[in-house]
Amino acid sequence: MWGVLMRKCLIVGGGRGGTALLDILVEAEMMEVIAVADKDLTSPGITKAEKIGIRTNQDWRILLTDEVDVVVEATGDEEVFLQLKVACEKAGVLLIPSMVATLIFNLIEEKEILIDQLKNYYSKQEIILNSTHDGMIAIDKQSIVTLINRSAAQMIGISRGEAVGKGIQEVLPSSELNRVLQTGKMEMNKMQEISNGLTIVTTRVPMIEDGEIVGALAVFKDITEIVQMAEEVTNLKSIQTMLEAIFASSDEAISVVDEKGFGLMINPAYTRLTGLKAEQVIGMPATADISEGESMHMHVLKNRKAVRGTRMKVGPKKKDVVVNVAPVIVDGKLKGSVGVLHDMSEIKSLTDELERARQIIRTLEAKYSFDDIIGSSEEMEFAIQQAKLAASTPATILLRGESGTGKELFAHAIHNESDRKYNKFVRVNCAAISETLLESELFGYEEGAFSGAKRGGKRGLFEEANKGSIFLDEIGELSVNTQAKLLRVLQEGEIIRVGGTKPISINVRVIAATNVNLEKGISENTFREDLYYRINRMPIYIPPLRKRKDDIPALSNHLISKINQDYGRKVTGLTKKAEKLLMTYEWPGNVRELENILGRAMIFMRFNELEMDDYHIPELFVEQVKEKKLTEISLFDQNSQKSLAQKVQQFEKEQIVVALQKFNGNKTATAKSLELSIRNLYYKMDKYNIEISDMQ
Repeated sequence: MWGVLMRKCLIVGGGRGGTALLDILVEAEMMEVIAVADKDLTSPGITKAEKIGIRTNQDWRILLTDEVDVVVEATGDEEVFLQLKVACEKAGVLLIPSMVATLIFNLIEEKEILIDQLKNYYSKQEIILNSTHDGMIAIDKQSIVTLINRSAAQMIGISRGEAVGKGIQEVLPSSELNRVLQTGKMEMNKMQEISNGLTIVTTRVPMIEDGEIVGALAVFKDITEIVQMAEEVTNLKSIQTMLEAIFASSDEAISVVDEKGFGLMINPAYTRLTGLKAEQVIGMPATADISEGESMHMHVLKNRKAVRGTRMKVGPKKKDVVVNVAPVIVDGKLKGSVGVLHDMSEIKSLTDELERARQIIRTLEAKYSFDDIIGSSEEMEFAIQQAKLAASTPATILLRGESGTGKELFAHAIHNESDRKYNKFVRVNCAAISETLLESELFGYEEGAFSGAKRGGKRGLFEEANKGSIFLDEIGELSVNTQAKLLRVLQEGEIIRVGGTKPISINVRVIAATNVNLEKGISENTFREDLYYRINRMPIYIPPLRKRKDDIPALSNHLISKINQDYGRKVTGLTKKAEKLLMTYEWPGNVRELENILGRAMIFMRFNELEMDDYHIPELFVEQVKEKKLTEISLFDQNSQKSLAQKVQQFEKEQIVVALQKFNGNKTATAKSLELSIRNLYYKMDKYNIEISDMQ
């Protein structure tokens, strides 16, 4: 075979054919190409040869030296071929025409391709056999091992190179493949002990070709894996049983649907709550149990997001429930949804009990927070916002508003919102204590300060409130003398007991309240101007009830709940007629009067009546007439002789009303046009008793 001897070759012709032959010979390494000739030195064959270091020339005669064994003619030119033939016969060199060379090298190339394909096939077969966890051993009809995969070698404890070519009994003494060779019958799932103590489950199969047994194959698995799988299944069944027991014993009503929205599971609590049995829900659409409302199961399946706190009615009895539903996602795939239902009547009962307990505790401790202030009107929300702002500062606060508007409630809330909430909150009604006692109550006294004084003296309310807050209600009723001492407390942060000379430092936050016109008191010399500026740093105006009538329904329900505890009743609320009646009244006594009216009405209600109706509150008609007469008398008095100051105030009131009318009651725009702060506008509206109705 000349190709195997690596003969040295000259290619004549550097065109497409010559270049192709050059590629084949260089790649196949069957001949050593030592030179390439072509008349055109720019031909692709010449260019490629030069790149890989092969000699080139225009004249083949120069390149046909003694070392050339073979000449391949690739020009296709008959004249060149005849010249080469003469020269090669003379030199004793083999000449291969281009057609013959191309045919030979194509056959060589096809052979290489087939060899590569076979290698690739057997490589893939090897990968497949070695990728499986099952062991495989094959023998021929002489019981010689012809195949063993990696898993089998590992289980038996032998290398694959050692096993192939040996007898099966030598490789695996306990093997029964010889019996399969003899009987030609398949043996399925047989238990077998192997040499290293492993127990396997094996299937043995005869290999038959043209009706003749040519070998046998065993496929086996380590039984340890099967035992582990069996244990896992047992554990899963145990967990499933436990989960089913938990599901069934839960007091929460639970329903589960699949990804298409059909019922999968419900628990006994669900049946107790809805009245629906398993056969009425399982396998049925998710809407089967809904009386009123949208199916939250379908909503969750559509959006793949949990839903919380949705109210709806379920079952034939239209049970009012709150539903929480969440999607069930396994390995990123939606498998269904699970819903938990809560009985609203039970929640409401617990909420009512909690609220009653909360109110009882607050009554005992005499403490309130901003949550206890009922009101959503613009004026009330502004007052609450100001109060919360005031609570965050140490400034003295002045609560202004008519009697019964809830000034003390605001004082409690401010204290509880401040950083002093864990210290004492002391309340003082300045109008309820006589002037002779008020000073000693506020500032305390030393032993022997006056007849009847306790031995050792007594701490005053300011000392009791140290590091906390003191609420001075009706501060406008203080005497001028007491006002002077209060001013010292605010300025110096210290008090002097009655009969004492030594100042005592205190740290007290003062919250004052009044329902009188302090500015008028200053002009009449009944209230100190310097004290006014001390306590008026943070004024908060609490609107009267007549200016926030939209709050009456919510306020009434809150008060009814409170009165229920006092009277042992279960009145649920007001009828629409009663609400309408209460909204028509002007409430000169504010919230205190509203509580009084509701309390009187509840007393005369029958015990089987649960809603307060308009006929339960006939007193309002009488009160309305009285209020109208008082208004008429007030209007008559206003038309009497007025001072210059009163006329100025009247003009100021008229200008505010005109501005409010111009801006349709918009207080922010009104304040801006009058160049007032919004707080000052509220103050002047309260001072002049300007209501929204004045704009119409």
